[in-house]
Amino acid sequence: LLAIALAAPWLGTVDPSLFDAGSRDLLPGKAGEITTLEGEAVRHTFVMGSDSYGRDIYSRVIYGTRVSLAVGVCAALVALAFGIVLGLSSGYLRWLDGVLMRIMDGLMAIPAILIAIALVAAWRGSLVTVIIAIAVPEIPRVTRLVRSLVLTIREEPYVEAAIALGTPTWKIMLAHILPNTVAPLVVQGTFICASAILVEAILSFLGVGLPPDIPTWGNIMAEGRAQFVQFPHNIFFPGIFLAVTVLAVNILGDGLRDTLDPKMAKRV
Repeated sequence: LLAIALAAPWLGTVDPSLFDAGSRDLLPGKAGEITTLEGEAVRHTFVMGSDSYGRDIYSRVIYGTRVSLAVGVCAALVALAFGIVLGLSSGYLRWLDGVLMRIMDGLMAIPAILIAIALVAAWRGSLVTVIIAIAVPEIPRVTRLVRSLVLTIREEPYVEAAIALGTPTWKIMLAHILPNTVAPLVVQGTFICASAILVEAILSFLGVGLPPDIPTWGNIMAEGRAQFVQFPHNIFFPGIFLAVTVLAVNILGDGLRDTLDPKMAKRV
């Protein structure tokens, strides 16, 4: 999937914004014409068909891979970054634990999709806005995970020894506790990435995600839903790519969990 995203211009694609009124709603495999940016009509085979505007669905789906992976990875990194800071603070600084956990509980009580819709509606639907809107509901989950790990690790003898030696709090958190939370966080990050890809598609499908001119799987399916009965390929191909991507990332997460936690693999 990463290779597809990076090699999109060399996979027989055209500019996903190009269209031709004479090539609207073509079935997969049909040939037609498409107008270049220079105004020249060239012959083109629509491998996955064309949409109601005469745009190449194959090109839009392939370029949509870039957007989906970018949103998934960036949302996971943002959620992990904030979750680690808040989780370390909550787990190690007892005076801050109660306040932070009540805030996290409040956020977790609201469905993630509603938080994302509210944030996107409050700001304009840019790529950065969508990434932040998807990452915010994931922060409480990461915070709780890190907090639970910190509460366990802080009781270890090497941490107690560091405290007895007068090691600064920040150094204990960064040098002794944080490194031991990496494995679970890597696994959690993959699941956040898969969830973010799915949520982005849902937001775009509902019309509150990225602008319609950006080729995302959700936008492609949203534009094709009115003609689903007549031209199901408008939804079928981006839907397949979405399902396979989410499944692949989840399988990656399971594999990392089994590799980083052999005991879990044996129990499974």
